[in-house]
Amino acid sequence: MNDWNIQSRAHACTACEKPFTDKQSFHTVLLDDRAAFRRHDLCEGCWQHDFGSAARDQKGFISQWQGTYEAPPPPEEVVAKENAESLLRKLIERNDPHYIPAAYILAVMLERKRLLKVKEQLNRDGERVFIYEQPRTGDIFTIVDPALQLNQLVAVQRDVAHLLEHGLTRPSEVVPAESATAEVTATPEAEAAAPAEESKPA
Repeated sequence: MNDWNIQSRAHACTACEKPFTDKQSFHTVLLDDRAAFRRHDLCEGCWQHDFGSAARDQKGFISQWQGTYEAPPPPEEVVAKENAESLLRKLIERNDPHYIPAAYILAVMLERKRLLKVKEQLNRDGERVFIYEQPRTGDIFTIVDPALQLNQLVAVQRDVAHLLEHGLTRPSEVVPAESATAEVTATPEAEAAAPAEESKPA
């Protein structure tokens, strides 16, 4: 399976299919069926009558939390300058294993800025996987921990700084992090990118 993905918050209850309204309370259940992670977003009624008492007994249960639905804002104009969250989304959409270290660093940066929150941490097939939520949109980001060594951090931070400054390059132009030697002027975001042990869940 591909552990590295984004799952968007539903705009309607998974069970009754009734659309959520702005500021409505809802419940999210995250399950692992081994083929993929699955989320269910449930209205209060369905949670109380059908799912609440049995949520933790469901096969593959990982976690459950309560949130508040926010109606999507009007479409924004395209912004040329890259930021950490938009870059993270693009890296995940690219689905290139080369970018796993950079995606992990970006997720840590966003966690430090409180733009992402860790909802769960688990070990899967020998890898540590973090489940992050973007509180404003409700999107879930599944991020693999690449277990970076200290001697690898500088190269990955250079990659992140370059990506924030210049955006994604074509795959043929990407220099692997472990062989990167060119000096890249780090942005303020990239300078804060080194993951601190205390930022990770125990």
